[in-house]
Amino acid sequence: MNIKNNILETIGNTPLIRLNKVTASLPCTVVAKVDSFNPGNSIKDRMAVKMIDDAEKNGLLKPGGTIIECTSGNTGMGLALVGVVRGYKCIFTTTDKQSKEKADILRAVGAEVIVCPTNVEPEDPGSYYSVAKRLASEIPNSYWVNQYDNLSNREAHYESTGPEIWEATDGKITHLVVGAGTGGTVTGTARYLKEKNPAIKIWAIDTYGSLLKKYHETGVLDMGEVHSYITEGIGEDFVPQNYDMSVIDLFEKVSDKDGAVMARRITKEEGIFVGYSAGSAVAGLMQLQNQLKKDDLVVVIFHDHGSRYIGKLYNDEWMKERGYLEVTTVNDILSTRGKVSLVTVTEDTIVKEAIALMKKYDITHIPVMKNREPIGTISEKGLFTKVLSSPNLLQMKVAELMEGVLPIVQRTLAVEKLAPMMNKDVQAVLTKEDSGLYNIITQYDVIQALGK
Repeated sequence: MNIKNNILETIGNTPLIRLNKVTASLPCTVVAKVDSFNPGNSIKDRMAVKMIDDAEKNGLLKPGGTIIECTSGNTGMGLALVGVVRGYKCIFTTTDKQSKEKADILRAVGAEVIVCPTNVEPEDPGSYYSVAKRLASEIPNSYWVNQYDNLSNREAHYESTGPEIWEATDGKITHLVVGAGTGGTVTGTARYLKEKNPAIKIWAIDTYGSLLKKYHETGVLDMGEVHSYITEGIGEDFVPQNYDMSVIDLFEKVSDKDGAVMARRITKEEGIFVGYSAGSAVAGLMQLQNQLKKDDLVVVIFHDHGSRYIGKLYNDEWMKERGYLEVTTVNDILSTRGKVSLVTVTEDTIVKEAIALMKKYDITHIPVMKNREPIGTISEKGLFTKVLSSPNLLQMKVAELMEGVLPIVQRTLAVEKLAPMMNKDVQAVLTKEDSGLYNIITQYDVIQALGK
């Protein structure tokens, strides 16, 4: 029987999966090392167990103790699983930029989570580094894991991630593309692969707002490179001790937007539900595509699972607020129609004439105007029900049969927000140009826009 003794024994041996669509324009084969298959849904499970194993071995963590760590969420999850299995209490500090889902998941497995501000220096007493360090000094029988400077982090990937990739590719891997954060994954995996074949290229993916790329290229710690960013899991405002820059061939920076958009593409087009850093890794690879050849075999590490980011990059509103999703607006509808003058009538127009205009221009709504401003509406539906029962109404003035003024909306309004405003009673809206002229948007216009 193949029965695992506990959940920790399921860590590792994650699959390599070929990417078929998002990298279709590349000349080579690209496969993903999908480490969300780990029980904690991230590659961090590997080093979490290794760091605690080594802490126990060295007498730094004793039975009944408390594991303390500063984490963006994934390392915390791996450590929490170890805590559950081995009977440790867990206290994790995280930053307010991390997704709410990460903190909720950590609490679900019994951890205490302390949220700290993002935009402070690492040495600041309120930073998640400093708070974790302080708690470890105050709580008896506790151990601050410190994944950034704990070399068991990179050793875990030297012992597992690197060998798995080498064996699964029969040693044919030519490039490793991996998001760079604590340095453990990229350094440990790279060291193993470089020992096997020094020609393998290691491409580390960084983010704008991080100093890692410039440090790798110049050896200068330039705090001028550091600013806040949205991408989770990669980038740093200092250089953790886990880094061995000599095994990394280059760093490539990817914007917050490009990483988020690519993550959604991978999920939608490949069926692999990925997190932010996986999107950044593939986006970085695409930026470097001119350096690839036909016979190359590229392995991209997919660090964690998309469920960590439901409230962020998989939330349309969150994406739109940051300009990461293309939004069709009222103005977009108008621009595709070209220059079309709005057909209008006045309150003194005869109903029969208004109907003739509807027929001539094949329209269903005509605004009733006075002094260049709308005061009502004549609609095909409204006239039909009235004139059918009393044909003599055709000779009446529009003012006697007109309906209310159509809603007036901003030209920048997203079509998705416009659609709910329309119903059986309100089948069109108006929008006003800076010049004072009005345009009309009908239900048909919205359906066409949403269908593109």
